[in-house]
Amino acid sequence: MRAAPLAIAAAGAIAVGSCAAAALTDQAPYPYAQRHLLDLPLPLLTGRRLDVLLQPGPGQRVLEIGPGTGLQSLHVAPQLGAGGELAVVDVQQQMLDHVMARAGRRSIGTISPHLASAEALPFPDDCFDAAYLVTVLGEIPRPAVALAELRRVLKPGGRLVIGEFADRHHLTLTTLVRLANEAGLHFRRRTGIPLAYYALLTPCPPGP
Repeated sequence: MRAAPLAIAAAGAIAVGSCAAAALTDQAPYPYAQRHLLDLPLPLLTGRRLDVLLQPGPGQRVLEIGPGTGLQSLHVAPQLGAGGELAVVDVQQQMLDHVMARAGRRSIGTISPHLASAEALPFPDDCFDAAYLVTVLGEIPRPAVALAELRRVLKPGGRLVIGEFADRHHLTLTTLVRLANEAGLHFRRRTGIPLAYYALLTPCPPGP
């Protein structure tokens, strides 16, 4: 019974540190020079919790926006098997190079890098089984446009997982649901707490 209060306290403590760091360098996207901070695990935004909503599996094609140094990439990609693919999209070539170097050291060959904006994804319609962003959506200048693009590239019945944590670019669940509805995405459920949550979204069926 004590686990939830302890998790909330931990999330709050790290949120304070995260906000303090952001106050010093309130930049978006997160600068490569401070990449080491991106490998710090965030309370409640664990790989296991991501898997429950994302459901990565062999042969799937999955999209990650803003991989940073690859903390989630290196967790998800091996689950896709030899016939799957994890496409990672970032606006910073240095981040993509960093992820690919780490993947190479671990002999993970299922990651493909793409230098692009989330507001103009270089992929055809209906081509991904799932997609995810972890503490990224609030850093995108036009998050509504990014969500519409994600809706476009997801297959019917695809899954989109948004991870948010309490920092200066944090999106509340209320704001996320509003933006998702405008983009044609349906909110399914949330794990975690308001300060640190994963939200599962799915494409709304086409209208009559």
